Amino acid sequence: MDNNVTISTIAMPQSLKARKQGYESNKLAKRLRRLAGQAIADFDMIRDGDKVMVCLSGGKDSYALLDILLHLKAHAPIAFDIVAVNLDQKQPGFPEHVLPDYLKQLGVPFRIEEQDTYSIVKRVIPDGKTMCSLCSRLRRGVLYRVAGELGATKIALGHHRDDILETFLLNMFYGGKLKTMPPKLVSDDGRHIVIRPLAYCEEKDLAEWAEVKQFPIIPCTLCGSQENLKRKEAKALLREWEKKFPGRVETILTSLQNITPSHMLDRALFDFAAVAATGKAEPDGDRAFDDT
Repeated sequence: MDNNVTISTIAMPQSLKARKQGYESNKLAKRLRRLAGQAIADFDMIRDGDKVMVCLSGGKDSYALLDILLHLKAHAPIAFDIVAVNLDQKQPGFPEHVLPDYLKQLGVPFRIEEQDTYSIVKRVIPDGKTMCSLCSRLRRGVLYRVAGELGATKIALGHHRDDILETFLLNMFYGGKLKTMPPKLVSDDGRHIVIRPLAYCEEKDLAEWAEVKQFPIIPCTLCGSQENLKRKEAKALLREWEKKFPGRVETILTSLQNITPSHMLDRALFDFAAVAATGKAEPDGDRAFDDT
């Protein structure tokens, strides 16, 4: 053998390569299921007897959500039902057969709701303006109605960790609020509980899982084709931070779970008028930055 040839340049036997890929796929599956299960437990998302309506858009995240929940349903110590719902917004070129074929193959109960919200958004929103807000509002209204008709007790959305952090930055930078997508909340109409079981899952893991599972992805030709979205700016910022300072993104997520109202400026959350010296050491005293 040429002394200049290293072991890394020798072709890996196909069987060994397949075993390695299988091992990595199993690790990924276990990680996603563990993180989803942890989020569900941490925020009490699903209870015994629930009927969970999984909102399926045809994107990688909602496919992964359905896949993970189906696995948890088969192995969880509680019993709950799943029904998949897709809102066909009548976007031009939308492949109507893809989701029904996929769901029939899985044997998952489903409903395809047809509502031409696409035409409404295109008519109301001028060219070049962001469509997301109106599109999302219309979509929510339809899904809430369908949840009521199906008797669903929970509405599951496929938002992941990166979505939550991007929303946090958007609200802070552009909305002047410390607010994000919570893992669990009451719907706008007050009638439903919305859950986000993928709250701890990273987008890159979900993208990799979509490749492993070969989900039949349906691209969004409405908001997904807009390049001037502020959300894309937030996504790029988080990626740059993580590239330069590995672990920073995870730290931001942790900070959202460790809030000290007395050290913020929101008078509705903390009674600053009642602050008085006690003569005793305070664990949450005047420290600009906590010890690490």
